[in-house]
Amino acid sequence: MKALVIGGTGPTGPHLINGLLERGYEVSMLNRGSRDSSRIPAQVERIVADPHFEDTLEAVLAGRTFDVAIATYGRLRIVAQVLADKVGQLITVGGPPSYRGMAEPASLMPTGMIVATAENAPQIASIDEHRFGFLVRSAEDTVMAIHAAGRTSATHFRYPVVYGPGQVRPAILWLVMRRCLDKREYMVLPEAGLSLVSRGYEENMAHCLLLAVDQPQACAGQIYNAADVQQLSMAQWVQLIAERMGHTLELVSVPDAVASTARDLIPFRGSAHHQLLDVHKVRQQLGYSDIVPVPQALARTVDWFAANQPSEDDAMREEMRIHYEVEDALIKISKDAHARMAALNHFNQDYHHSYAHPRSPGLDRDHRNR
Repeated sequence: MKALVIGGTGPTGPHLINGLLERGYEVSMLNRGSRDSSRIPAQVERIVADPHFEDTLEAVLAGRTFDVAIATYGRLRIVAQVLADKVGQLITVGGPPSYRGMAEPASLMPTGMIVATAENAPQIASIDEHRFGFLVRSAEDTVMAIHAAGRTSATHFRYPVVYGPGQVRPAILWLVMRRCLDKREYMVLPEAGLSLVSRGYEENMAHCLLLAVDQPQACAGQIYNAADVQQLSMAQWVQLIAERMGHTLELVSVPDAVASTARDLIPFRGSAHHQLLDVHKVRQQLGYSDIVPVPQALARTVDWFAANQPSEDDAMREEMRIHYEVEDALIKISKDAHARMAALNHFNQDYHHSYAHPRSPGLDRDHRNR
């Protein structure tokens, strides 16, 4: 059995390749050759080509066929067209920007994506509505059209924000970890950090795709959201990261519109509206569950980046200096505003539920007049 992985050196790639090897496949990896990974065995064939262009793909894949191909990188509509007649099963990976409201939450009424967003939720309808989101949707449509035409058996996955030691840009981790290393006492978060953004640990997401390899008939022609089953709010992410770093950060809530210092924690540097994917379908149809629990996955990731710190140039250090300066000012304003709001003559009433609980039989009303 032969398998092709397009990409392979990103966060999920080594897990996919090793999973295919364990299943008895002879695996080839195709990418631009700009980097490799020690987690990929030497026996895996390296094919160097740019998967963004039809000519380069056709040149290296001419006359070759594969039982299964997993495309995690490149220009998907081109990759799918080139592979369609060369593979028995095609598994492709995209993302949720095709959902209406992800990048521009105000485009929906009520504002923001449906919570949680299932695979059949409204999608970007035109390039004028949102260019990138429409291109993502168009690529999905190409994959599904290829399947409908019988050229291959195709399945598409919408990846969340993927985290783990292999992630390319560890924004949510490093913004917190850097504050811990700098012994910052506070961190500003928009709207108390209550936002939910779907994320997926690299090993869990690879497991999700490999379930499709194992069950080709069950997943044929399907689109699935992929994400960890357990999801954390932004504040919970920050708390767990800081705890793993042996540090305590006081979280200070500010309005979303001015939370510039935390903007990198949100996909597209967007608003604090939820971006929560519904993963019921992949759990029900393919039996997905988190093989690495989220707290353990996050601890592994923090430990790896603590031991392998991202390089920081002068521009990055200057950006953090400005962030800290703005953050200090925001915290001062926030604490002053909260003190003034707390000083108002609030009417606070204890909560009691609506149902009567009489203390003796035969009473029309209980002691709370219920």
